[in-house]
Amino acid sequence: MPKQVIVSGATGNLGKDVVKKLTELGYGMHINVREGKTNAYADNASVSNYLADLSNAEQAELFVAEAITNAGKIEAGILLAGGFAMAKLTDTTDADIEQMLTMNFKTAFHIVKPLMKHFEVNGGGQFIFIGARPALVAEAGTGSFAYTLAKTLIFQMADLINAEGKSKNITATVIVPSIIDTPDNRAAMPNSDFSKWIPATDMAEGIAFVLSDTGKKLRQTVLKLYNEA
Repeated sequence: MPKQVIVSGATGNLGKDVVKKLTELGYGMHINVREGKTNAYADNASVSNYLADLSNAEQAELFVAEAITNAGKIEAGILLAGGFAMAKLTDTTDADIEQMLTMNFKTAFHIVKPLMKHFEVNGGGQFIFIGARPALVAEAGTGSFAYTLAKTLIFQMADLINAEGKSKNITATVIVPSIIDTPDNRAAMPNSDFSKWIPATDMAEGIAFVLSDTGKKLRQTVLKLYNEA
């Protein structure tokens, strides 16, 4: 049976390249979809869809439980779901912070919590997160305060997972892009030199490496895929 993984945000720009790459490698994928996208990857036998809003803890827990039931064992959680918003600290509202925390942290945490329990009783597993350079370089995050704050929590969560999972063969890796070359980012920054960005296909390759037999030996890892940006 192929290796089974959970992928959140699989219908996004990065998600599509990740699904393509993991399909080529023979993985079985279990993805959450929202209303209106229930037919996503209908022609891909490697993908199983589950209707779930990951901002809702109960729906996320049910999604993980159903995926485990259907897969038998989940070996990794690849957490791509997220969102971005611009605003300096002085322009940021409570609502902005709550929105960014929900989109970038809670959608991941709601998968991590039940999947961590599964990993603990099944010999281990991997979490792969998408970080953000502004969360590592404060000067780069001043224009996106709420987003950067939320992404900072992803790094902290990964550190805590690695600390708790050290004796349980449970690891967390954060892959950090500079700017991912997607149609949305090109539209938002049309005057940029796109050749300096990191292609989404390269991000997918990085995720595939972390999942590989060699990648599984990595510990407490932050991978920076910056290219020249």
